[in-house]
Formats: sequence, structure tokens, C-alpha cells
Amino acid sequence: MRRCASFAFAALLAAALSAPVFAAPESQPEPAPAPAPTAQPAEADAAAAAAARAGVEVRLFNRVVTTFRSPIFDSTPAERAAYAERHLRDLLREGGEGKVEVKKVLQGRALTLDGKFAFLLVPADANAAAGESLDTTAKRAAESLGRIAAESLESRSLDAILRNLAKAGIATVLAALLIWFLARLRGWIAKGLASVGSRQADRLQVAGQALLGREQVFRAARGVTVAIFWLLVAFIFYEWLAYTLSLFPWTRPWGEGLLGATFNLAARIATGILGALPDLAVAATIFLIAWWVARLVDRLLAPFIRGEVETEHIDRDTARPTRNLLVIVVWIFAIAMAYPYLPGSGSDAFKGLSVLVGLMISLGSTSLVGQAASGLIVMFTRTLRPGEYVRIGEHEGTVVELGAFTTRIRTGLGEELTISNSTIAGGTTRNYSRAVKGRGFVVDTVVTIGYDTPWRQVHAMLVEAARRTVGILESPAPMVFQTGLSDFYPEYRLVAQAAPSDPRPRAIVMSDLHANIQDVFNEYGVQIMSPHYLADPADAKVVAPANWYPAPARKPE
Repeated sequence: MRRCASFAFAALLAAALSAPVFAAPESQPEPAPAPAPTAQPAEADAAAAAAARAGVEVRLFNRVVTTFRSPIFDSTPAERAAYAERHLRDLLREGGEGKVEVKKVLQGRALTLDGKFAFLLVPADANAAAGESLDTTAKRAAESLGRIAAESLESRSLDAILRNLAKAGIATVLAALLIWFLARLRGWIAKGLASVGSRQADRLQVAGQALLGREQVFRAARGVTVAIFWLLVAFIFYEWLAYTLSLFPWTRPWGEGLLGATFNLAARIATGILGALPDLAVAATIFLIAWWVARLVDRLLAPFIRGEVETEHIDRDTARPTRNLLVIVVWIFAIAMAYPYLPGSGSDAFKGLSVLVGLMISLGSTSLVGQAASGLIVMFTRTLRPGEYVRIGEHEGTVVELGAFTTRIRTGLGEELTISNSTIAGGTTRNYSRAVKGRGFVVDTVVTIGYDTPWRQVHAMLVEAARRTVGILESPAPMVFQTGLSDFYPEYRLVAQAAPSDPRPRAIVMSDLHANIQDVFNEYGVQIMSPHYLADPADAKVVAPANWYPAPARKPE
């Protein structure tokens, strides 16, 4: 009975201090039921009601003591919190040991500070959504109130304040010394990196030109060291600020928040790394298998690429693109298999980035995919090969490179042309090297001579001109074809094979061939003139050998 009476007295004391009226103590036979809480606000006050249900925090020394979520009689959670803060400040000003206790009363749990009532928690104040009970809420509130009481005593202690100021001064000196040391170390590291980089820069060359100069290497080294230095300075300042704020009671919650943020970030990173290790191991295994398969494909096709082995479907020209296609397929398959195991692959940011990349590829790769498909068609149908002399549309030259998207040819005039593979696949290509025996190319030219000149003589003269031309082979022998019988003249086409060489001599060979044709026809008195005429000229339109070298031409020695 004595214990019940003490609890009843505590409840009545709480009622007297916190304004709401409590029910009768447990010793009474029939306690009067507490009046029901006031009705919820109307629709116009729905937002205020939601805020009340969310709870109102009681704050002291920048710390949360507890949260009131339920009204008591006519006192709203906000009114309860305001009164509790004023009452706790009064209790803390009185001083004392700062002993906090939790007592059970009929209405809930009463918290006392140095034996004096502080505030009351009712069952509705517990966060039921988080699964908390009233005892858990009261225990956490007691711990927070005890810490606040201890910090209140510390804030009134001159010795503690002076001791904390000394600690803050020492921390400031140490931070300044560490920043000074990092500044000196930054200079040493920058000089070392610049020295090493300048020695290695000469080795990094493309087409005989160095990619980076000594000045560029020095600037890059300096930029890297400066960036790392300021990152370390920011980290030191952050830790110094957090430690200094945590020394004083008024700012200790802010410092603890900064330190807690650092530790929480480090813990999240460490936890994420440890949690991702199994998935990373699976992804690494998949990539390792893909690398092994790609190496196997490369080794299997290496003899074909070197030209040591050749089959009906794979030769030296198609082996390399076949190898590249197979390796690409292997890695695409590996990426698709390893994607779910990559850290962050299930996040919304990763998914959004994947959608963005896919959309960009789908919108911008239409012509790219067409060019690649045309390149594969040109490669695997063996339309062109590097080193062959071809004519593509109006362009004529030697194939220098057959790429996945474009083909480069070099003309006899020293020009290098880049032609899209879709143009080659969709047009007509004339290959002068495919029908020849061995390596080389075909040269041909057309002349038109009147019907009054015997065709056998024309054949012999064209063959003679071909034999005089340096670069044209005797075997196979040059041949002449009559490709048409027009109204005024027949058409003669001379076809010969030239020796393999670079593109420039073909233009020279063609020029020499045309010059020799003119010389041979002049020697035999046959005029090269398509006779679109009404009457024969009085004199033959030929140049006598004596007149072959008028000024400024000079006869060769």
C-alpha cells in the first residue's frame, strides 16, 4: 500500500506540474476513466492533425530529449513540449547531480531529475510504427536527459571549459602543422613526378612525334598533386571542426553529427564493399572466362591471319574480321551475364543511365550499323582486298585499308580517298587486280581509228606500244579487243598486265603507254583521229619523227 501510495503521489505531482489532470492512483477501487482526446480537426486542419500525429520534439542543448505524439486532455503535443522544455530548463538551473529515474504511474511513465518530476510519457507517445514500446521510449528519453544534465553541469564548470579550450588549441596547432607538412610534401612529390614524367615522355610517341612535352608533363603532375593536397586539407579541416565542436556542450551535438556522418559514410562504404564482394567475384569469374575464350579464339585464328592456313570459307583477309566479330560477341555475352552482379546495377540511377545510353545508341547508330553491315558484306564477299587496284564509281586507286566502316584507296596522283562501305556495297566496283596472274593490276586504254586503216595493223601497233612501256609484263602478253563498230570507226581496247607496285607508278605506266601509242602510230603514219568529217584531209594528221621534239621539248640523250 505504501508503494502504491508513492506512485499515486507521483502521478498527482505530474498533474500539478504539467497542467493535464490524471486519473486516480491504483489504490482507489474504481479509477475514473480519462476523458477521450479531443476530436480530430476538420478537413481544413488535416495538415495540422498529421503534424500532431508525427510528434513534437522536446529539445535542450541542441539535443532531442523525447517526442510527444499524443495530446493529454486539452494539452496538444506542441503545448506539452513547450511546457516540458521550460520546466526542464528550470530544473537544470537549480543544479544537482543530474540523476534521472523512470517511474511507473497509472497513466504511463514519469521521468524525474534529481527526484523532481520532469515530464510524463503516455503509451501513445511510443512510436508504434517503428515497433517501439513505452518502456523503450522512456529509457531512451532518460538516457538523453541524463546526457543533457551532465552537459549542463559541464557548461557551468570553468575547469572543464578551460580544459576543452586547451584541447581545441592543441588540435588547431596539430592541424596547422599537418597542413604545412602536406604543403612541403606536395612540392617534393610534384618535382619527383615531373622528373619521372619528363624522362618517360619521350617514349610516348605517335608517328615519331611526342604526345606530351616536358612543360605539359610538369603541369599535369602539378595539377594532380594540387588536387590531392586540397582534398586532404578539406578532410583535415572537416575532422578538426568536428572534434572542436564536440568539445563544448553547446556545440557537441553538431560535432557528433559531423563525426557520425564520417563514420556512417565509412561504414556504408565498407559494408557496401563487403556485401558486393560475392557478386564481384561472380562477375570477375565471368569476365575471366570471357578473356580465356577470347584468347582461345585468337590462337585458333592466328594461323589464318598470318596466312599459314587457308580454307574455302576463311582466308587471310577474312580471318581478322572473323576474329574481331567472335571476340566482340564473347564480350557482349559476358557483359550481359555479369551485369546483374555489378554493384549498383539494380539502382534507379543505373537503370536510368542504361535507358539513356540505349536510347542514344538506338537514335544515333542507324547509319553506323548500316556502315558496319556493309563493311562485313564487303569483307566476307571478298569484293576488295588490300593491295588491289580498283575503280569505285569515279574513283580509281589501290586499296590501302579495308575497315569496318570505311575503305581507303590511294590514287595514282598521290591522293588518299575515304569511301563509305555502304557506297561500295551499293555500287559497282571494277577490280583490276582480281583477274591477273599473280600480283599486279590490269591497264587498259581505248583508241578509235578509221575504217580505212587495217585492223591488223592497229592491233600490231598497240601491242608494240605496250611492249615499249616500262612496267607492262610480256607474260601474259598484251591483247587487243575490238569492242565496237561505230558509224565512222571501230573501237580498239588494249588490255595488259602491269607489275605489282605502289599506286603512283600506275599513273606513270598509263601516261607512258599513251605516249608510246602516239609515237608508234606516228612512226607508221597512222593518224589517231575519229573521222567525224565530211571529206578526207589533204594531208595525214600525223607528226613526223623529225618534229617530235620542238622547243621547249628536248630529245633524251
